[in-house]
Amino acid sequence: MVDIEKAEKDYTSKDIEVLSELEGVRKRPGMYIGSTNATGLHHLVWEIVDNGVDEAVNGFGDKITVIIRKDGSISVEDEGRGIPVDIHKETGMPAVQLVYSTLHSGGKFSNKVYSTSAGLHGVGATVTNALSEWIDITIFRQGQIYNIRFENGGKLAVPLHVIGTTNKHGTLVRFKPDPKIFTTVEFKWDTIYNHLQEEAFLLKKVHLIF
Repeated sequence: MVDIEKAEKDYTSKDIEVLSELEGVRKRPGMYIGSTNATGLHHLVWEIVDNGVDEAVNGFGDKITVIIRKDGSISVEDEGRGIPVDIHKETGMPAVQLVYSTLHSGGKFSNKVYSTSAGLHGVGATVTNALSEWIDITIFRQGQIYNIRFENGGKLAVPLHVIGTTNKHGTLVRFKPDPKIFTTVEFKWDTIYNHLQEEAFLLKKVHLIF
């Protein structure tokens, strides 16, 4: 029989942990991506791809390009509107920084910005950031090229800044998964190819390039 009185005395406020959102994701990644094996690893890719798909199916661009890089990172580029870069009034930070560092932030909670969406609402981008060694986001928007970078599980390394001008529009996300989190960090060609092929069957007007 468990001694409830003793157990109550042993279980106090000192046992209650308060983690930042990104620390919480890193401590319990399975809650967000299911596992830390190859399935969970590739889930990070699906979340970023789905963000591009959401842009495309809502009429913003029709091409998404996925590239496995030689350094073990992967990049996903869409031709959508580009993640907003203006300052979010309530938090005082650029919108893209908010989206990549705060759970349940994003434009998919109402039908004002997206009539339909596939990704985890306001979770996917943050989780991919939290579980990456680094993530680099380049935004092509309103004639400008913006860049922001996070490292070591979502810590801001390079604040949002302008790096040039462009006629393009869209978002390029490149990230490298954290080997401290995953049992494997090797992206599988067949796994990604098959997933994109399935997406291509469902999305009549979206071009997926791998």
